Amino acid sequence: MSQRTPIGRFAPSPTGHLHLGSLTTALASYCHIKSLGGRWLIRIEDVDVERCKPTYTTSILQDLENLGLHTDGEILLQSTRTAIYEEYLNRLSSLTYHCTCSRKDLSNDCIPAMSFYDLNIKDLNLAPIYPRRCLHKALTHNKIRLCLPDVLTAFYDGIQGVIWDNPARSLGDVVAKRQNNIINYIIACTIDDGLQNISHIMRGLDIMPMTVAQLFIAKTCGLPMPDYFYHLPLLMNADGQKLSKQNLATPIDTSTPDKVSDLLFTALSLLCQNPPPELQKEKPNTILVWAVENWDNTPLRGAVLGVR
Repeated sequence: MSQRTPIGRFAPSPTGHLHLGSLTTALASYCHIKSLGGRWLIRIEDVDVERCKPTYTTSILQDLENLGLHTDGEILLQSTRTAIYEEYLNRLSSLTYHCTCSRKDLSNDCIPAMSFYDLNIKDLNLAPIYPRRCLHKALTHNKIRLCLPDVLTAFYDGIQGVIWDNPARSLGDVVAKRQNNIINYIIACTIDDGLQNISHIMRGLDIMPMTVAQLFIAKTCGLPMPDYFYHLPLLMNADGQKLSKQNLATPIDTSTPDKVSDLLFTALSLLCQNPPPELQKEKPNTILVWAVENWDNTPLRGAVLGVR
C-alpha cells in the first residue's frame, strides 16, 4: 500500500460549459479524495487548441468556484506545457513512428478493436485498430503513432473491480501527436498525472480503455504511476445516451447559492450517496461537509446513473 499523501484531480476539457455529467465527476473526485484527507487539484486539459476555448475555461473555473470545489494547488493549463510533452515524447521515440494515413485511407482496412470488459455499457467508444501500414516507412513530419504492448494486463478498479485489458488489441498504435502538432490526450494526461504525483484517479467509465496504456506510458517514461483508479458509471439521459456536450447536455447554473445547493444535492443523489431530504435546503458548504464525511464508493458498484 502506498504511503504518499493522497492526491486526486478533476481534469475537464474546455470544449463546452460544465453540465450535470461533468459535475458528478468533479463532485465524486472531490468528496472521495477529501474523505481520505487528501489534496484535490484542478487541471484544464486544453491541449487541443482547435476545440478548446478560453471562454469555456473561464466558465468552468467560475462554476467550480461557485460550487465550493476549490483546488489545493496551482491550476494547470495543458496549453502551456507543450515543451514538457515534447520532451517526454522524445523518451518514447523507440516506440513511435510517423504515419501519413488519413481516416479515409483506412476506412476499409482497419481491424476491429477487442473489448476485454464484461460491462453492460455501450459508450466505451473503441476505435478500429490501425493496421500499421507506415510502421517500417522512413517518414518524417507527419502524425506520430505510439506502439502499445501486446500483453494482457490487469489493474484493480475501486468501483469496477479487476479489469483485464490488452492495449495493443483494444487501442492499437494510438496517435501520440497529430499532424497539426497537437499532443493527444493519452500522452498529456499520463505525463501530467505523473508530474503532479496523482495517486487517486476518479473519472468516467468511458476513459477506462486508456488506463492500461496510461500505466505503460508512465512506466516507460519513468514517471510515478497512480495507485488507485475509480471509473464512475456514466450518467445517461432519458434516451440512454451518455450525458455529454456532444449530446447537447444543458449547462449547469451556479449563479445563486440556492441553485448551487440544488445542484450539489442532485449530484449526490445521482451518485447514490442517499443525502437526507432536509440537506437540500442547507448552504452549499454544509452540503459539501456532509458529502465528504459520508462519502461511500460502494453504492456505485454496478449502478446505472440516469437523468429523467
